[in-house]
Amino acid sequence: MAERVAIIGSGPAAWAAAIYTARANLEPLLFEGLATQENFDVGRPPLGQLMITTEVENYPGLPEGDMKTYLTTAIDPSLHYLLTERPDGEKMGVSGPDMMLLMKQQGLNYGTRTEGVDVTEVDFSVRPFKLTTSSGNTVEAHSVIVATGARANYLGLESEQRFKNLGVSACAVCDGALPRFRDKPLVVVGGGDSAMEEATYLSKFGSTVYIVHRRDEFRASKIMAQRALENPKIDVKWNSVIDEILGNDDDGVTAVRIRSTEDENRTEELAAAGYFAAIGHTPNTDFLGGQLETNAKGYVTWTVPFRTNTSVEGVFAAGDVADDYYRQAVTAAGSGCMAALDSERWLAAQGIE
Repeated sequence: MAERVAIIGSGPAAWAAAIYTARANLEPLLFEGLATQENFDVGRPPLGQLMITTEVENYPGLPEGDMKTYLTTAIDPSLHYLLTERPDGEKMGVSGPDMMLLMKQQGLNYGTRTEGVDVTEVDFSVRPFKLTTSSGNTVEAHSVIVATGARANYLGLESEQRFKNLGVSACAVCDGALPRFRDKPLVVVGGGDSAMEEATYLSKFGSTVYIVHRRDEFRASKIMAQRALENPKIDVKWNSVIDEILGNDDDGVTAVRIRSTEDENRTEELAAAGYFAAIGHTPNTDFLGGQLETNAKGYVTWTVPFRTNTSVEGVFAAGDVADDYYRQAVTAAGSGCMAALDSERWLAAQGIE
């Protein structure tokens, strides 16, 4: 028997969609993904990128405070080992893992069913749609919500991996205001609009923001580049690449070593408390096999203005897999709600209840 709604993904967009479809008695089946080291390494773990994030200060309704009592009563006790350790009485915001476990528990409370597998292949040319999983099973579904997110691109340095959440980030808006980075020198790598936006944003918090770029001019739009160049707190290191991120387990990132592209023997160490990769994101769409229309960057296209419809009727997209601009937990969750409502109404119009 075909599922009425299948949700592929497990970040804020997926779980928001699950909560709404479950409350509509559609009994959604959500594919969380495999909990493999590979999925964690490439930034697509079960429960999404927030599982590899520390404090979340900008999600509405979750202010800093003593979350311990609430978390230990709201979340299934069997999951408590995943909760972030925090000193008793210390005021802290909710952590990424905490927040995602709360979202998952809320979805489970309303009857969402989950499978801890990856969807490796889809067939949207038949109805019901067919989804093939990493376990070799095939699931049929009348409606599908794609919410697989997008992963940040990194240079691939071992030190990037070592210091993630210890000063290494790919989202200035998410992390820039954290105490770790305030009034400290920071480093941004990149030369496009994203790098200019990240550096300009970080200049509100850091003492100095270094932009490291491998060429002698930015590829960013002129207005964005000029804004960064005129900012007195931004210092550009031209014709340079990141050689290594330096630090220790206690302090996290303490410096970034850069190397000249004109003379490989010339290096420089920049004292820094943070390193921000701003070299783009890659949407997690490989499993779709090109069956949904995408934009030039590879993100799934919404084909109806202000709706989550895709190029295939009955398939909807939510979150960062369809958002190459905002990429925030709150916007992802909002679009997950939209996709759930779009799916519910589409199913009703088809007489599938």
